[in-house]
Amino acid sequence: MRRIPVGILGATGMVGQRFIQLLADHPWFEVKALAASDRSAGKRYADSCRWILPRPMPEGVGHLVLQPLEAETATGLDCRLVFSALPSSAAGPIEEALARAGYAVCSNSAPHRLDPDVPLLVPEVNFGHTALIAEQRLRRGGEGFIVTSANCSTTELVLALKPLQQAFGLRRIFVVTLQAISGAGYPGVPAPDILGNVIPFIEDEEDKIERESRKLLGTLGQGGVQEAAFILSAQCNRVPVADGHTECVSVEFDRRPTRQEVLAALRDFKSPPETAELPGSPAQPIQVRPESDRPQPVRDCQAGEGMAVSVGRVRPCPLLHYKFVVLGHNTVRGAAGGAIHNAELLVAQKWITP
Repeated sequence: MRRIPVGILGATGMVGQRFIQLLADHPWFEVKALAASDRSAGKRYADSCRWILPRPMPEGVGHLVLQPLEAETATGLDCRLVFSALPSSAAGPIEEALARAGYAVCSNSAPHRLDPDVPLLVPEVNFGHTALIAEQRLRRGGEGFIVTSANCSTTELVLALKPLQQAFGLRRIFVVTLQAISGAGYPGVPAPDILGNVIPFIEDEEDKIERESRKLLGTLGQGGVQEAAFILSAQCNRVPVADGHTECVSVEFDRRPTRQEVLAALRDFKSPPETAELPGSPAQPIQVRPESDRPQPVRDCQAGEGMAVSVGRVRPCPLLHYKFVVLGHNTVRGAAGGAIHNAELLVAQKWITP
């Protein structure tokens, strides 16, 4: 297949850099356009980007000239698929302008996640929700559209919950997150605030987890997505970890399973046929750790090249039914890698063609 030219919005930031890194050798996509804020527009990417990822900047992008990001001018990108790593404060109108101009927008930003005609996707969880694109096109006009990936913590949570929902039904969920500093972008949280410390507040994060999870695990009908009926309560914390969000989860099911049934449901979960052959699909989306002290960010956040989640410490809960620990790579599966995975699904379903 001829590689599809793509653009990246917010290319100089941490998630934008992760997009560039993950797309460098992608078999389906090729980076052809980059866009950034006014202070960088017009400059070569290599001259304006402070590259902070461990591996060197991929060859072939440093010479690209950064395009401006205003809604009126962002529609001049030489591609028809764009990945958005924009801050939420800027993403809404720019993504809408691009969709109206005929672009397919795979967004990692928050403004459109809960729009009733915008698919909020984790491909292994709700690949069928892309049917909303047809309604979106009718309602908004044109061939362009917006598809969003979920909040980073939400993504890894629903991956772990999906097989449990299928097997036992979900009634009540309580989650406490321990979120890495890379989730705050660069330069992010000041060192004096986070070193040796825990910050028990991340703006809007708890609401995102609670609302997005119900949409992702909901059912698609004629009127759009009917949200799942379970109750979810989240508490979010920033911790001094570089990469990898850890989540401590307790769940009450519609039918109380045995511990072995819970473990089997997690271990046996596979990508559905519609997503199994996508380049970004991990062979095993959920990796169950048997050790008493795993998963750990340093040891496990790269599972499945960063696209799998790790689950461990599955045990009875004295308040609900069972509790366990989930870990995922927040800037790979939870951000850039997740949005690229969504685009792969759109190509496979022919919403995007070369």
